Amino acid sequence: MSKSFWSKYQQRYTDTKSLLCVGLDPEFYRLPECVLKAENPIWEFNRQIIDATHEYACAYKPNLAFYLADGMRGLEALYLTMEHIPQEIPVILDCKVGDIGNTMQAYVHAFFENMAVDAITLNPLMGADVMQPLMNLDSSFAFALCLTSNPSAKDFLNIGVSGDRRDTYPSSLAAKIAAWMQAYSPEKLGAVVGATQRTELKHLRSLLPGRILLIPGVGAQGGDLDAVFRDAIDTPEQPNILINSSRGIIFASEDASFAREAAKEAKKLTDSCRNAGQ
Repeated sequence: MSKSFWSKYQQRYTDTKSLLCVGLDPEFYRLPECVLKAENPIWEFNRQIIDATHEYACAYKPNLAFYLADGMRGLEALYLTMEHIPQEIPVILDCKVGDIGNTMQAYVHAFFENMAVDAITLNPLMGADVMQPLMNLDSSFAFALCLTSNPSAKDFLNIGVSGDRRDTYPSSLAAKIAAWMQAYSPEKLGAVVGATQRTELKHLRSLLPGRILLIPGVGAQGGDLDAVFRDAIDTPEQPNILINSSRGIIFASEDASFAREAAKEAKKLTDSCRNAGQ
């Protein structure tokens, strides 16, 4: 039986002390000219990024949308990318799916069995039906969208369920999602909590002890790394966080030096994480 995301994450952190999740979001129009001549530009770009950054990565997170945008060639790039990432590094497919019955079962089969990802991002708003197919697969893991990093998260996730913007926790939708998650083991379900949500980060960690938090928003979106380490880690010995950076690493340069510059940024963020965690 393949190792679970939970066990691969814990082992990778123990081995490297890295908490960096490298987001593989290859926006086609930003790819360096030097890879556009390749038969599959996205795959060539990802191959070089992975080769340059894998020693610093605790996980990788390809975003499905950027591969679908390049049609069949993009899907081929995603499969090749999955095969190229070292087995000891867990992979999260950022797909944000959440459906019921045989539809969710089809997603689970496609992503975990065909594509062999270790985890997915999941929209939990259809409730327990979304989780059931994952529960039926021993090695599956998901990160439920709890409080995302985008500014319009305020439209729903961090206002009270009454709709009153003056309402605060514990009546917000994000808090309701955190409460719903308690029905599932931390070894099966983590949460997406944006680094830009500074005032809510500490409270959500208190609602989600023992769970891995996937934290986007550091870097290009302006999230504060120090605040993440102050408010989001579980314990100093077992932080249970993944700090995602996509554009800030993979597009650190958009010329032939892109892989080398990506490695520099990955090392910088990993070193910052290690120093902040001391």
